[in-house]
Amino acid sequence: MTKGPFPELVVFDLDACFWDQEMYTLSIIPDESDIVTGDLNERGEGVVGVMSGRSRISLHKGSLLALQSHHDKKYPNTKVCFASSADTPQAERIGRAALKLLEVVPGTTVWDLVVGRDWDGEDVNQIGRQPPLSANKSATHFPVLRELTRVRYDRMLFFDDCQWGDHCGQVERACKERETGNGPVTIRTPFGLGAEEWAEGLDKYAKMFQALDGSDNYDIKKC
Repeated sequence: MTKGPFPELVVFDLDACFWDQEMYTLSIIPDESDIVTGDLNERGEGVVGVMSGRSRISLHKGSLLALQSHHDKKYPNTKVCFASSADTPQAERIGRAALKLLEVVPGTTVWDLVVGRDWDGEDVNQIGRQPPLSANKSATHFPVLRELTRVRYDRMLFFDDCQWGDHCGQVERACKERETGNGPVTIRTPFGLGAEEWAEGLDKYAKMFQALDGSDNYDIKKC
């Protein structure tokens, strides 16, 4: 795995990318009575799944690996957030509930890490497609993230399954910094985020950064 440099912001799609379910197919908002416990990558026993009716929501292997490494502060100055075009308000509510239950390490949920630690309790995640969001992440989700986080597009790494549209391609083409002409580094995960895709994303970002490092255009403060 690359030794860096690392992205300032890692953006995960949720459904069929970060985790294994599509929220629009579910109908029940999970709560603490719906948790499934098990081994968290040999880090102890914690919440490895949550049930929505008969369907279990679980993180893909690469997602858990990524967040555990992030929890351990292996990626200096990196923060995480989510950009999901969940179809309905109910799908959005189910997704947010699952983020607040699924654990990264025992006692620390995804929400605790991403919202609590990374953003000091501010929910910058862009989940859903109700106005002002839409089904087009390049037109709504990413411009909002750029404004809220103050992270340049060319300092972002984005993962998306792209099964319902080429979100990666759309974001690459539409979300570019004027000075560099570069946008987020993107990785398609049609089978969910695995450890290989996570490593590929970090490596691809590092190579992009190194290709531009030292140029007057790229060494620009956040704006």
